[in-house]
Amino acid sequence: MIHPLEALTEQPLREGEYRKDGLVYCAACHTPRQRMMNLGERVFWVRCLCRCQTEKREAEEAAARQREFWDRVAANRSVGLSEPALRQFTFANDKGYNPEIRVAKKYAEHWEEMEREASGLLFWGGVGTGKTYLAGCIANALLDQGVTVMMTNFSRVLSDLPGMFSGDRNRYLDSFNRFRLLIIDDFGAERSSEFALEQVFNIIDGRTRARKPLIVTTNLSLPELKHPDSLAKARIYDRLLERCVPVRVHNRNLRQENAQAQLQRVKKLLE
Repeated sequence: MIHPLEALTEQPLREGEYRKDGLVYCAACHTPRQRMMNLGERVFWVRCLCRCQTEKREAEEAAARQREFWDRVAANRSVGLSEPALRQFTFANDKGYNPEIRVAKKYAEHWEEMEREASGLLFWGGVGTGKTYLAGCIANALLDQGVTVMMTNFSRVLSDLPGMFSGDRNRYLDSFNRFRLLIIDDFGAERSSEFALEQVFNIIDGRTRARKPLIVTTNLSLPELKHPDSLAKARIYDRLLERCVPVRVHNRNLRQENAQAQLQRVKKLLE
């Protein structure tokens, strides 16, 4: 009968290996690539990973997990930010126009606490002052962390509802609660029919009841939100102010200024 260690010596070595005490070792890290197993009276020789092979496998698995993570981020971004322009609204691209950017950064930095408290923001101010940009920065920062975010507006939501059966409509409205953060842009620009206001209330009330955070941008002033002209609007605005911290965006009309600057560049090219 051949002794187990004698049998080991008969097994061929692979490139970068050597034998020590009857076991196969890695020539690079000098740790075993083989170990003995005793099962009763029988002895088995099992290949195992040396230290450098283990480190390589762990690095490959980490890289695979990282690729999977960024694939999910890309998929979430394509769903949550359907308008490609919104994907450029990032803290890294900020030009320093909005001092309120610090509030947006703080919100993203303290996201876990904001989510736990179901706390949101309400960016309000004049047209073109950068409210959408601030909300988009938060959206992109959280998406990069793997958080699911939906950024939309009620005009788009309401245009999807006609023709839906009651059950489908309810499922569609409930689907917004699948996202950890919902951002409603340009709130107040949608039509104010009885049907529209009811659906707007259902979405905002649904977020409140589900204790999920909501961020809203609006051209409405804070006095208008605090003193609405109808009971239907009062129900909606009350829900918003219950969970969203009002942040006034004081900036000048950046959209108008950017448009003027672009026109000037075009004029120079045509001179």
